[in-house]
Formats: sequence, structure tokens, C-alpha cells
Amino acid sequence: VQLQASGGGLVQAGGSLRLSCRDSRRTSSNNAMGWFRQAPGNEREFVAAIGWRGSNIIYGDSVKGRFTISRDNARNTVYLQMNSLKAEDTAAYYCAVALRPVAGAAISDWRYWGQGTQVTVSS
Repeated sequence: VQLQASGGGLVQAGGSLRLSCRDSRRTSSNNAMGWFRQAPGNEREFVAAIGWRGSNIIYGDSVKGRFTISRDNARNTVYLQMNSLKAEDTAAYYCAVALRPVAGAAISDWRYWGQGTQVTVSS
């Protein structure tokens, strides 16, 4: 699996960013996709997951109501729309693919990982 994440950058608090992650090897077909993040010195944190059919969507508590995950199976791509960004959202964001149609927040659910894309929110 080759997962290519993009869309990170520097944004002011209250702003928005949209992350994308394309699965060039189509391993995400019939499998869940998701996003995690990791700030320096912190453990990797679950952000959001979406099932193969675009349902079974779950979010981490810290991003509920602000972030939206979606996917385009024709493009083998998962998106993360991030609104109302806060300084504490600053982290490297990683996309991931599970080996089942629905997956949860546990890191053990996820098999393949992309490279991180950095999101920095200035306060």
C-alpha cells in the first residue's frame, strides 16, 4: 500500500484545512480508511474513521463537530475537512487503511500507514 497524504500547512486558529490521502495501490478497496495524528512527545491519537461504503463514521472526542471525514472510492482517496482549528490540533496527520470494511479507534485495527502531513495552527 502506498498512501500519499497532502494538504497540511500553517493556518491561524479558527481557520480550515482539507487533507487528502490517495491510496495508489487500491488496498483500501473494501476496507476502512482513517486518520490519526501525533504531536511531538505524544502518542498517536485517533482522529476519524470511515467504512468502505462511506458509512460507519466515527470521530475522536477532541474533533467531533469540527472535522469531517469522507471518501471517494472511485479515486481511492480519503479526505479530512478540518474547521474551527485550534492550536491543540497541531500535529503530524497520518492516513491509514484497515484490512476490514469497518474499523475503530484502536491502532491495532489499522494495517497500513501513510507518511504524515504536518498541520500547524497558530494561536
